[in-house]
Amino acid sequence: MALTIRPLNSGYIPTKPLEYWYHFSVKKYVEKLGITNDSDQLPDFTFLIEGGDKLVLVDTGMSWTEHADKYHHGPSLQRPGIDDIESRLGQVGYKPSDVDIVLFTHLHWDHVFYLEKFTKARFICHEKEWEYAHDPIPLHYKSYCRPIIAKDGDVTVGDEFIAPYDVPGVKERFETVKGEVEIVPGVSVYESFGHCPGHMTVVVQTEEGPYFCVGDSVFVMGNIDTPEDMVKNLHYDICPPGRYVDIVAAWKTIRDTVRRCKEAGVDPHKHLLLAHDVILSAAVEKYEDSHANKLPVIGKKDTDFVFEEYKKAIIDKDAKKAAEKAYTKYFSLSEK
Repeated sequence: MALTIRPLNSGYIPTKPLEYWYHFSVKKYVEKLGITNDSDQLPDFTFLIEGGDKLVLVDTGMSWTEHADKYHHGPSLQRPGIDDIESRLGQVGYKPSDVDIVLFTHLHWDHVFYLEKFTKARFICHEKEWEYAHDPIPLHYKSYCRPIIAKDGDVTVGDEFIAPYDVPGVKERFETVKGEVEIVPGVSVYESFGHCPGHMTVVVQTEEGPYFCVGDSVFVMGNIDTPEDMVKNLHYDICPPGRYVDIVAAWKTIRDTVRRCKEAGVDPHKHLLLAHDVILSAAVEKYEDSHANKLPVIGKKDTDFVFEEYKKAIIDKDAKKAAEKAYTKYFSLSEK
């Protein structure tokens, strides 16, 4: 059995690097690398796992643009008929009803929309995440789409404002797990807390070794790299993220994730699949442009979607950034 992975981008969300991507304590070090706090659009990836007896999806992605802008982060962008999860699945020949299992790295709004379309799927998240999503502190009401944030009579389901995972017919199908668990042959999950209380990482065994769908536990690839002057002056062994509920757990999770890659003999810069990796987004878009709108396959030894495209792809958005700048900003800070 040879499992493979398809990256499906569900849209784009603006964030500020020095508030979300990196902890405030590293500001002066990452600024030396050209990172500013200007708002920047990040992709929002889900990952489809093919090749096994079950079709498995990791997360379902963000909401439509209007909802994202009003209740979460604006200006976001989900192009109708292109970026929503139903359209992305259609791009590779599937319908939501074909998916057997949806694994949720966590239940934040940008990972859980359109669940009602997955009529046959098992929904699986961590038990701590399920509990917290239903009783968060007010700081996190928006993250978890709690009904209290609804304004002006806005609704998401029928005549009510309901979190995607609480929709009748969806909520009853949720299952929870804890610890390190094999879900189906070749696909397992483990706890990667810190970004939120019940975050988990999905590990996919492929011909090229394991790939780690890390959700938001590694926010940008630069989190796993530490510039030399940061090591010398702060004694940091990672470049910590700025978005977390528990910085101790988040720090240990990143350490653990890098350790797992090293023990498996794989390069974390290639084998970590981040939900918000702009380099992956650029590479996927370039691949689509040159392959008649087809999406690439990750995990096959003979794939024509090669690792070097991550580093060299040019990000073609509203503001074009040269590949060199993108490499510095998002990829491997320690190599510069």
